[in-house]
Order: sequence, then structure tokens, then C-alpha cells
Amino acid sequence: MNVNITKSQGFSSSEKLLARLCDKTFLRLWSYPNVFKSDGKELCDLLAVFENHVFLFFVRESKKFENPEKDISLQWERWKKEVIQKQLVTLEGAEKYVRANQDKIYLDQKNTIPFPLPIPTDNIIIHKIIVALGAKEACKNSSPANLYGSLAICYNNDEIERPSVPFLLHLDKANPVHVFDSHNLDIILKELDTVYDLMTYLTIKEQAIKKFHSFYYCGEEDLLAHYFLHYDESNNSYSIGPNVLGSHGVFIGEGQWYGFLNSKSYNRRKEANKVSELWDGMLQRTCDNALNGSLMGNANVFSGQSAIHEMAKEPRFSRRALSEHMITSIKNFPENIPGFLRHVAFMPSFYKDKGYVFLQITVPKEYQDEDYRSRRQAMLEIACGAAKNKFTHLNKIIGIAIDAPKFATKNAEDFILLDCEEWSKEQQEMFEEDNKGFKFFQSESMKTHIKTVNDFPEVNKLSRSPKVARNEKCPCGSGKKFKRCCGF
Repeated sequence: MNVNITKSQGFSSSEKLLARLCDKTFLRLWSYPNVFKSDGKELCDLLAVFENHVFLFFVRESKKFENPEKDISLQWERWKKEVIQKQLVTLEGAEKYVRANQDKIYLDQKNTIPFPLPIPTDNIIIHKIIVALGAKEACKNSSPANLYGSLAICYNNDEIERPSVPFLLHLDKANPVHVFDSHNLDIILKELDTVYDLMTYLTIKEQAIKKFHSFYYCGEEDLLAHYFLHYDESNNSYSIGPNVLGSHGVFIGEGQWYGFLNSKSYNRRKEANKVSELWDGMLQRTCDNALNGSLMGNANVFSGQSAIHEMAKEPRFSRRALSEHMITSIKNFPENIPGFLRHVAFMPSFYKDKGYVFLQITVPKEYQDEDYRSRRQAMLEIACGAAKNKFTHLNKIIGIAIDAPKFATKNAEDFILLDCEEWSKEQQEMFEEDNKGFKFFQSESMKTHIKTVNDFPEVNKLSRSPKVARNEKCPCGSGKKFKRCCGF
């Protein structure tokens, strides 16, 4: 698809905020505000799709709490009906429509711009999210124990009648809907700011809701703190709720997020993740090029079979490690050697059957003709094939090639996806022959796994991470300061 796709940025201020946050978490290629059904009616306030996961967002705000003289219970019932109950019905309809009409979703009300991403018909998983606004101050003022004004949530059996308590929502545990509010929307989408991290959190949460007889938390941010604190370092995974046999419920009290936010482990993670902005910057630039129709090459990034799709699948801590490796490789590129130079590095993915090849080259200006990029791409493909021959367990290899930033005043990336699950003897021999002049990955001492990386880094590991100051030249080679480029 090589067309200019104009996305809505949201109509209201709250929709615009949601759009900005989702553009960061899902990246701009996979997040679309204000999409429409075939009858011209709006399907949802924001639709994000990544592989078989679909995210339906509805934003609703009510000013029912603006009159402090009115009975708080009455205001709560009116607010809840307008912001929650009506949207639960709308969400159910939107889910049914998506499941039955994957090819009848549009970016405009006149149905002239089809939704650009494929929505699967099989094994589709839909996450339903209500962003409920307008109750924060009333909720915060209702009790001195309420730190932030977040809504309390209880998932229970819908058939049981329960008394209505202001600022406590009872939701159906058999059909989970996530409710974020004025305080924690920003927290959730900034702390879980990759599609993998948000998708994993929502999936584990939904599994826990259905697993336990009762599931209660005082605020979504407190549940997120509980999730982060239940981190298994051995396999970089999380869980919600006790793993004790016979446990029937989860209760997350007020203040867990406050305590976690002020912990050393939280601050180490935030500091360590800053370097991963380099990875996001490469992806966002390519997303923008795809949306405005200026992306070069023959890859259809909207189909899901592309290098940037594979790069977008990486969780935040993996993006951190990949960015660190790229920055180290860039700093280690040889200097003061005239003529043609190249440097190739292998970088492991979070996924064991996938890896990355990072190629830098510098070429005298007289050789940088109109065929230069095609020659660089051909060299990158050879490096990817050599990596497959070296690391035979890999099924996918993503190649990234740039001009060495130490010498380039501006830069543009080349990306290649080598799908090598089926690898014939003929392919192996072809790349062995092509690689004779380059000798990529022929060192016997080279290892597949550079280092082990955890979501919450230890102090000594953090201190060894490569740093890029905000005012330094960006290592991507754009020529701009880091804060104006990949450190956006």
C-alpha cells in the first residue's frame, strides 16, 4: 500500500490525549482514532490492531459532579449511567460489529478510506476499554484515604445484586471490560508503552479476573504496581494474584502505586529505558513514511509481514537492550581509516527464534551514486543470510543498515525481513558463496546471546548502559540533537 493515509487526531481534547498516548504505545501505524462503520456511524473513539489483538477504546466524560450541593449518591448513579453503563452496551455492539465486519471499517464517515490493517477472522482477541472522565475530584474528596481520585473496580458475577457504593464499579467477570480514569489513563499507557507490554498486561489481567472468584482493586494504578511487583526475573514474566493453591480472590489496596512509584527499582527501570527511544524513533519515522506514502521498497508494512512489524513486537526492556547494542556498535565504528569501511553486529531478540543484524558502512562520496542504496541493501541481505548460516535456530532475521553515523551528516535506514524458517541447502550454499568476500559472522568466538537483560535492571548493570545526553548528536545519524530526534 503506497498511498497517503490521513488519520484523525481525535475530535475532543480527551480523544486527542488518548490518540497521542496510543501513538506512542502502539506506534502510529497501528493506532487509529475515530473509525466508522459502513452506515457512517462511529465504531469507537480509537481502534488499535496488532496481529490478532484488537483494542477498542471509548472515551466518555460527564459533568454530573459539578454541583457539590447535590446528593453524592444520586450524582454517582447519574454519572455511572452516562459514562459506564451506556458505554458497556455500545462496546458490546462494537465488538459484535468487528467480529462480523472486519472488512467494513473506515477511517472516514463517507467510507472512502478503508481501515488499512487486516483484522483476523480466526483467533481474534478483543480488549474493551472505557476511559471514564469527570469523577476524579469528587472521588478524591469523598475520602481522606483516597490518594488520587481513582475509581475502585470489582469484577464479580453479574447475576448477584450488590449495593451501589459511590466510586466503586461492579463489572462482569465473565466479559471483562477495562475502565481507566482521569488519573490512571496516563500512567497505564506511559508505563506500558509498547504494544507487547500493554497487550501482556491486559491479557494477564483478564485471565486473573476469570480465574479468581473475586477480583477487587482500589485503582488501576494500584493493580499495575501489583503486576510490576510480581515480576519473575528468571523468564521476564509477570503475574497477578497469589500463586497459592486454594486462593479464591485478589484484593489490591489503596497506595500500592504510591509506594512503587517511590521505589529504587522503579526509578532504575525508568532511567534504563530512556535509551530505548532510539528504537522507537526508527519505528516512528518508518510509520510516518508508510502513512504518507513515501516509504521506499517493496514491503507492505500494513500486511504484518515486514521488518518494522517484527521490530514493533519487542517489549520495552528488549528495545532498551537493542538500542544499547546499536549505540555501542556506533561508538566502536573504526576511525581514521580512509576508504570503504563496514561493521556488522548481531543482536538477539526477546523471541528466541528471531535475531537482528545491524550493518554500518562508510563509502567515499565518489561511490555514492544513484545505485548506492540498492548496493547497501544487497550487502545487508548477504549479512542476514550469513547470520542464518551461523545461527541455524533462527526463523526470522531483521536487517538494519545505515551509513556510519560517525561520518554521516544525514541518514536513512534500510530494513530487511529474512523469513528463513524454511532454509534449503541451495540457499545456504548461495549465501556462503556471496559471503566469501565479506566474511560476515565467521568468527568462531561469536555467541548468539550477548547478555541477559531484565525488565528491572540491577544497579551494576544499569551503570554499564551506554548513555546519550539529550544535547549530544543523535547516534542514528540524523545530524540533529538526541532530544530533537530519537529522544523525542
